[in-house]
Amino acid sequence: MGMNNAIASSYMKSLNKCYTSFPPSPSPPVPPSIIRSKHLNSISSRSGVARIYGFCCAVFQGVSIGRTAALTLFWAAIAIAPVSAAVDLRVSVKQGVNGLAVGGSTAAKVRDETGQQVGTIPAGDAYTARSGGGNVRVGNWQGRQLWVEPEGQGAVWIGDRWYRGDVRLVPQSGGLAAINHVDLEEYLYSVVGAEAIASWPLEALKAQAVAARSYALYKRAESPNDLYDVGTTTATQVYKGLESEASSTVQAVRETAGEVVVYGGQVALTAYHSSSGGHTENVEDVWSSPLPYLRGVPDYDQNAPVYQWSLFFSTADLSRRLGGVGTIRQMTPERTTPRGRVVAMAVVGDGGTTRVTGAQVQRALGLRSRLFSVTATGSGFQVQGRGFGHGVGMSQWGAKAMADRGLSYRQILGHYYQNAGLSRLGE
Repeated sequence: MGMNNAIASSYMKSLNKCYTSFPPSPSPPVPPSIIRSKHLNSISSRSGVARIYGFCCAVFQGVSIGRTAALTLFWAAIAIAPVSAAVDLRVSVKQGVNGLAVGGSTAAKVRDETGQQVGTIPAGDAYTARSGGGNVRVGNWQGRQLWVEPEGQGAVWIGDRWYRGDVRLVPQSGGLAAINHVDLEEYLYSVVGAEAIASWPLEALKAQAVAARSYALYKRAESPNDLYDVGTTTATQVYKGLESEASSTVQAVRETAGEVVVYGGQVALTAYHSSSGGHTENVEDVWSSPLPYLRGVPDYDQNAPVYQWSLFFSTADLSRRLGGVGTIRQMTPERTTPRGRVVAMAVVGDGGTTRVTGAQVQRALGLRSRLFSVTATGSGFQVQGRGFGHGVGMSQWGAKAMADRGLSYRQILGHYYQNAGLSRLGE
């Protein structure tokens, strides 16, 4: 989900990052000191989304920009299905690989599926993990599954970067899976930095932290996968380990520790995106079922670098990308959302007419959103568009603009998640 990483790359390159390749030396400098919580033997229940019995819930009542901004909070005791405050999140870092390097910045214990220690990887060393015959092998140790657990405050090396937590190695029919088991709060240090820009106002980063925490718990509760809860890409949330952490992202997570958006006694689906192009969408107009808290609202993303964009395609290039109708002569929207996102489009060519979805056009042309129009010119086709992403829920650039104007993270969340509440895990 969220912002295009290319937009943030110029800033992120200036951060002090951890290693981008595993140090070859047996005694390398270690990553920055980190605070880790070991949770391997006390993995939280997955039967619900929060262990909260009688806590205070702040219900958002919206916010007005341009006038005096206000957020009225109503407090009520509610109960939510169980999960403890310390949440072990399972992140799929690698799937179906032939092999990958694993190790730790401190000495790393290697345990088998029973929890018995079978070996130790020296601090700073990388061992290759491989699967075969239904087992996993790391160095001279093997088992049906293997865990690599750095000692103390060490970071774990998985493939090509450092992560907090531990790694679980599982054989698959197509190779090897590496699952990073990490405390939810520590996971968010990275996600906030990968999904937003670490130099943004703190209140915008805090809004991102709460939205990302809620989204992770929502996906964790609904995940049908016995192996992992979330991935590392925009299909769920972008997660880059220590590489995308910064002092500001850590602060944003800690100052909102355990806070989640709720509706009807459940953690809400806190969808978010980079920029809506001026107005967010009702969820049912983009996806499927309506939700009372995912309603279209005015956005404040006009200063976003992706608010407006334009692409040109030659007739031959466009015809090749879409295909099936010969040389394309015209493209006309047949159905749009109330805010103008293309749902269905007629593509007319000298070989016939076909109807495609807005999503198909977006993928074929590499567009930033489905809020676009296509105009034929003398030499090809001009695509004019606005925004980046699906347009549902919180706009990240809009959140930044609201924070720039002095609004709090609660006001930001209240604007984008209408009628929802705010609660804290474990209270």
